[in-house]
Amino acid sequence: TLPCLPGARPCIPKDFGHGSVVCVCNATYCDTLDPLVLPAPGSYVKYESSKAGKRLERSEGRFQSSLRTPGLLLTLNISTLYQDVKGFGGSLSDAAAMNILKLSKPAQDNLLRSYFSESGIEYNLVRVPMACSDFSVRPYSYDDAPDDYELKHFRLADEDTKMKV
Repeated sequence: TLPCLPGARPCIPKDFGHGSVVCVCNATYCDTLDPLVLPAPGSYVKYESSKAGKRLERSEGRFQSSLRTPGLLLTLNISTLYQDVKGFGGSLSDAAAMNILKLSKPAQDNLLRSYFSESGIEYNLVRVPMACSDFSVRPYSYDDAPDDYELKHFRLADEDTKMKV
């Protein structure tokens, strides 16, 4: 596997002709981020991505107690909490697993590092669909035997054991 290099590596943009760009991530290169650091009280860190090619571009700023310039006004009430954030992540569907498994081992390592490592976007949750979904190549379930309430015929599918577990 490739070592995780310190410091951010920039996005190498690739345009497929559809009005936006993606960052190259292959067996030899993948962009990375600097480690996330909690900003000082009264300040913020913003990460911005765009169709034009920005990928988690970092900028910093300070909160103002009143609006001094025209523009967007965002009011934060830190005394009222609505929910806890458990984390961020994505879905490991059959389609995602099939595409990841088609990559070379070094490209798989780079891709997974870009999602889950401190030099990537640090996903900490993954949703795995139970049985097939609209991102499967065939319909399947775990127990199609009628009236099998004791689940005696329950079996994982090949897609589960070979691609998701």
